[in-house]
Amino acid sequence: MSKRVVTVPMDCTLASIKDIFEHTRFHHLLVTSEKKLMGVVSDRDLLKHLSPFIDTPVERQRDLSTLQKRAHQVMTRDVISLPPNAGIIDAIKLFNRHTLSCLPIVDVHNHPVGIVTWRDILQYAEQMVEERKAPD
Repeated sequence: MSKRVVTVPMDCTLASIKDIFEHTRFHHLLVTSEKKLMGVVSDRDLLKHLSPFIDTPVERQRDLSTLQKRAHQVMTRDVISLPPNAGIIDAIKLFNRHTLSCLPIVDVHNHPVGIVTWRDILQYAEQMVEERKAPD
């Protein structure tokens, strides 16, 4: 689990979200209202909702207007999450049962405290394999 999460408010523009994705290594932003998890915006969600003509010679005003959409308009709302005490097997089961790219970790008040991605699962698996290879 990564404890470094980036949250954005419900009314955050796609222009701001695009800027965050371009300047960080994050692929998921947690959308919050009053510190509670309301949804998730992935970098793929952003690409689906932006005009492909932005920053090209054929860009028009209507292409730029897609940057003014808000997080609440593009986020995944029915977020599947886990509590902080969940184990890796719990996460793997959810990734296998649902089409997910991340699992937010939330406390009892639904406040985000971390995030798990499928990449985290693969890194954990790699670590376990390496530890088993290590000589005693």
